[in-house]
Amino acid sequence: MTADHLSTTLQALADPTRRAILARLALGEATVTELAEPFDMSFPAVSKHLKVLERAGLIEQGREAQFRPRRLRPEPLRDVAGWLESYRRFWEQNLDRLDVYLKELQQAEKTGDDKGETK
Repeated sequence: MTADHLSTTLQALADPTRRAILARLALGEATVTELAEPFDMSFPAVSKHLKVLERAGLIEQGREAQFRPRRLRPEPLRDVAGWLESYRRFWEQNLDRLDVYLKELQQAEKTGDDKGETK
């Protein structure tokens, strides 16, 4: 995934309305009317959100007779997850080191080896 695609995807995901739309589409295809239902906004406003999601490649428009249901496209989300994976590993390693350090402190406290303790 190029940085430009990643930026476009992350920008699309930055809005809570768009994330809610994606959550709904994770349950299955839906029409614009169905997607707009839970929101207190106009159809043009919902359509703008859908266009942002389509440009990011997160959703696509199908064709069923006169309906144009939208469906989730998971590939960009997989790309974001892959990008985040290296940071997850970084934090896990740091948390593991912190865990070891805290256990050392707890052990020192139990044995009275705390540097701040006077004997």
